[in-house]
Amino acid sequence: MPYPPRPQLRSLPEFAGTRDGAHPLLQARLEAFIVASYREGRSLREIAELVDRSQTAVRKALDKHQVPRRPAGARPIADQ
Repeated sequence: MPYPPRPQLRSLPEFAGTRDGAHPLLQARLEAFIVASYREGRSLREIAELVDRSQTAVRKALDKHQVPRRPAGARPIADQ
């Protein structure tokens, strides 16, 4: 059974266009959002799209806060 297509997410307004030289307070909010979103179950790709950053930047923020990462791959679709 194939997986359904993934939705394209738009950057959240508070993080859109802030890639270059984010203010320290904005950077702290950004990292807190990344950690919380990942712990809620969002993927690296989803978080990267929401915060207008690369997946590498998201991984680095998780590493900085010592958040253990989940194994790669999609979660199985539950039987209906």
